[in-house]
Amino acid sequence: MKLLEDLKYVESHEWVRVEGNKAYIGITDYAQDKLGDIVYVEVPEAGTVVEAGDQFVVLESVKAASDVYAPVSGTVVEVNEELEDNPALINESAYDAWIVAIDMSMPTEADSLLSSEEYEEICE
Repeated sequence: MKLLEDLKYVESHEWVRVEGNKAYIGITDYAQDKLGDIVYVEVPEAGTVVEAGDQFVVLESVKAASDVYAPVSGTVVEVNEELEDNPALINESAYDAWIVAIDMSMPTEADSLLSSEEYEEICE
């Protein structure tokens, strides 16, 4: 299982890269491995307001459909349009294939997310 130390993690297997007030969100390498080949990504439209813990993305793989939960609250400001034509990018490189970017309404929420070490312990 691959982890990046500069990211934050959530028990539900999302990762977060914070850049200023913007949070880029994807699923972890562990999650993509468990899902198998991802064939479809359903994302919210830019402008959608989400609360931490909300289900806001659906990933479909050859095995099952899986919900992705917002690790932080805010407004969706970008979606990774490359995933529309090539959802397998998540399988190829989970930490490069962010799914959405959120303008955080409560940036301090990111402080309570898991470190790579804490997330690794959960996955063991």
